Amino acid sequence: MAEKRIADVRRKVSNFLDTDVPVKTGNIVETQNLTKVYRMGKIDISALTGVDLKVPRGDMICLYGPSGSGKSTLLNLIGGLDKPTSGRIMVDGVDLTKLGGNQLAEFRLRKVGFIFQNYNLIPTLSALENVELPMIFAKVQKKERKKRAVEMLASVKMDDRLKHKPDELSGGQQQRVAIARALVNRPSIILADEPTGAIDTETIRMLMRIIRELNSEGQTFVIVTHDLLVAQACKRSIILRDGRIERELTGKEIAQAIIASGRENARS
Repeated sequence: MAEKRIADVRRKVSNFLDTDVPVKTGNIVETQNLTKVYRMGKIDISALTGVDLKVPRGDMICLYGPSGSGKSTLLNLIGGLDKPTSGRIMVDGVDLTKLGGNQLAEFRLRKVGFIFQNYNLIPTLSALENVELPMIFAKVQKKERKKRAVEMLASVKMDDRLKHKPDELSGGQQQRVAIARALVNRPSIILADEPTGAIDTETIRMLMRIIRELNSEGQTFVIVTHDLLVAQACKRSIILRDGRIERELTGKEIAQAIIASGRENARS
């Protein structure tokens, strides 16, 4: 009986995700007047205020700004990890403000891939097993799991490290495994929170080349960063400050900011 109830819940959730508001534009993400307020004791802290954002399918954008600007909060809302105080958020045709807890969990499993700064790999599992893990929750058959995991690891140049555990890999290699894991369930969108924060400059460039290759194949990326090199590699950068979108810059404009920053450092 318990298994039947679980199956019924999954079927209802799946039907909701499949039949919700259809995608009428080319935008995979669209927020309207999005606001998030946290209650800290007796004080209200506004993390986001009136954010309107559109992300076309196949885009590669970064959310850029200082600590406390709201960029990670916005990423969490897009990924269904948190719910807004007010406003609307559509991701791949689904209105996240209408979803309950089980529906949000199913949405994250089927629609979103996450990449984090600290990799979040299971230390006792090999690279191959770490990449297979999300497919276990998605009920993918064992033979298919292994096939897809090997393909994903090959796509990030890690097919020669299938049996290596995280402590046998460098930081950059662990992050490549994390990228493969994020991609393996074929999500609609990849969300990355400071994915290069713990690795060196050369490895950052290598990882961004891989991400750009994946983007050229149609994968959508939204990346939170404070690294100008990462921002430069993206198609556009959404600049946040004090919970609001301040402006938007292209990769070329970010490159000019890097050059200007270098000149300023040289004078100081």
